[in-house]
Amino acid sequence: MYAVIEAGGKQYRVSEGNRIRVEKCDAEVGATISIDKVLMLGRDDGPVVGAPYVDGASVSAKVLEHGKEDKVIVFKYRRKKNYRRFRGHRQQYTELAVESING
Repeated sequence: MYAVIEAGGKQYRVSEGNRIRVEKCDAEVGATISIDKVLMLGRDDGPVVGAPYVDGASVSAKVLEHGKEDKVIVFKYRRKKNYRRFRGHRQQYTELAVESING
């Protein structure tokens, strides 16, 4: 069984036991969170698609850690104009371990 969930404006296909990195959420490390935005459930008897979400479906996941991704370099340059802009960005994330899919 698998599910397609929405977290932080992005969609993830998850199964039990998967580890995913989502946008940073406000939860303590070790806490269990419930994600109610389930777009689709994949079952043995066929998929169940929501409009936009599946009623009564949820995914429970345990928060493993919070952190920052690798640095992304943004460099702007215009030749012959003495224009250079250098900027870096590190996106914060929350790593989740999917425990169960309910629905």
